[in-house]
Amino acid sequence: MAKLEKTLTGSFDGWENKIVRGIVDGSISASLEEKSDFRSGDARCAVRVFERYSYTGGNRLSLTVTLFQSGNGPIRLSAIATGGSQAVFFKLNTWGEEAFLDKLREIL
Repeated sequence: MAKLEKTLTGSFDGWENKIVRGIVDGSISASLEEKSDFRSGDARCAVRVFERYSYTGGNRLSLTVTLFQSGNGPIRLSAIATGGSQAVFFKLNTWGEEAFLDKLREIL
């Protein structure tokens, strides 16, 4: 499992659109698998789950990106990539997870 956390400024919707476009357009096998949006008062949260094939690992990976903003405050981003291992009891070959996060780092 690999994790990235950032604080962003700007438009919540702009970042959400840029991330979705960048991930899906950035890999021939990447897709947006599911999404969820929440609002409570002036707070909002967007969860996006992506999946792609890892050529180095020979398996599929997922990337969950969560954006949270309260009012006009900063946008908090948390991204977690997982699924890059082929072992049963411990993690091997996690390069694909980091590569998936690297794509998000490029977008940010």
